[in-house]
Amino acid sequence: MEKSMMEHDKLTGIERELVLQYLIDGNVPVTLTPVEEPLSEDKEDIEGEIRSLTSQIFPVAIKGEHIQVKKSGEILLENPPQSVSSFADKNVKVEFYFNRVGLYFISPVKETKKGLSLSIPDQIERISDIEEESDYDFSSVIYFDCKSRKDLNLKCIPEEGLELFVRPVWKIISLEYQKKAKELLELFVEQAKQEKNAGNGLQLIPVCKYLTEPHTQKMEAMENRIRPFSILFVDHERLVVGMETQNCTFFANEEYGIKLSFSIKRGPILTRDIFVTSVVNKIYRSGDGLYSCVDFRYTTLQEEDLRFLYEKATSTLFN
Repeated sequence: MEKSMMEHDKLTGIERELVLQYLIDGNVPVTLTPVEEPLSEDKEDIEGEIRSLTSQIFPVAIKGEHIQVKKSGEILLENPPQSVSSFADKNVKVEFYFNRVGLYFISPVKETKKGLSLSIPDQIERISDIEEESDYDFSSVIYFDCKSRKDLNLKCIPEEGLELFVRPVWKIISLEYQKKAKELLELFVEQAKQEKNAGNGLQLIPVCKYLTEPHTQKMEAMENRIRPFSILFVDHERLVVGMETQNCTFFANEEYGIKLSFSIKRGPILTRDIFVTSVVNKIYRSGDGLYSCVDFRYTTLQEEDLRFLYEKATSTLFN
């Protein structure tokens, strides 16, 4: 079943029946996101056209026990989260996993005597497998565990909405999360005073932003795939990355090999790769423990690379 779904985007009639029975039989969690559909009648490649009503709308997770699916394809939402009530009379994208394959369909949310309901349409589709862009201005790979001598190949890409190689300022944190972020900052600054390991502390601002603001949990084409880590800060002394805590398998004071890759827009060389060894200087965690940030401090760095990183990070000449 999984293999056949990998071969095309739209489910066949038999596949749809299997999925429908699966939804009827099991407590299947789904996520709902209000969307607006394209104006054109041509619904081919519809997923690329569908978009959230606003950038501030986050998917709402519905637990399996709050869903009742009938053989007719009607889905009743039983005691859904309060935020779902605002979805009434809107189209929503319904996403879920079947045999680890991400699926979705579009349905209007209707108000009935029994509450809110959806209908499973004839068309159920696979979530597109989006390849990570490879043309970031900066990216990195944690490629080697010096202690175990093990190859890792853990990709890191810039966190969306964060500008790297620019001095972080407090206002990059959304106003509604600044109070929570300030409490974390005070905690981290106090720890830094005792441990004397934070350098100038500029990295603490994007760290506090990452650990306090909500993260959109996008459904993937395949379930349980490890996403690239998020680059939060980089300069001539350190690289700081964010991740879900369950994927944080790093330990304080252990050393790793890291490749820093810069895209060069001009000249014959397309990229500049800098190889460093670095030690885990500090691990920061969110208040709920779900997210972590790892501060890697460089332990070996060639002088010409130090000069390049310093001038890139500070926009001043290295002396």
